[in-house]
Amino acid sequence: MVTFPEAVRLFFARYTDFQGRSRRSEYWWVTLFNILVGLVGGILLAVLGGYGSGDLNPIGFIIVALLGLYMLAIIIPSIALFVRRLHDINQTGWIALGLYICAIIPIINLLASVAQIVIGVLPGTAGPNKYGPDPKGPAAAAADVFV
Repeated sequence: MVTFPEAVRLFFARYTDFQGRSRRSEYWWVTLFNILVGLVGGILLAVLGGYGSGDLNPIGFIIVALLGLYMLAIIIPSIALFVRRLHDINQTGWIALGLYICAIIPIINLLASVAQIVIGVLPGTAGPNKYGPDPKGPAAAAADVFV
């Protein structure tokens, strides 16, 4: 299993890597990290930025700018991670494009969100597939098979 710090390191190290496979733990640890960054930014905005009073002070604008820059910076690595997650379940990365297009259509975007969550929780293909070797390793894949 990929640890929390290792998953975040891999997320930024494989910034534009659309090849290979990523495990469920890597996907969900990065999702948790991004949620935590948003929560910390929101708390800082409320406490230091004057968001609660209705008027943002200069610190609030800086916090909003930093959060905006962070969200822009993680667009490409997030897409790359989701494509590698699709590869882990032996599916083409083009499915991600279809889900992102569906995400802008009202009502259908709910189905696309559910589909992305389902893809995130599906177990990967045991052993190698056409997108690369099992990220768990050959020994781990054999241990997952029930006899």
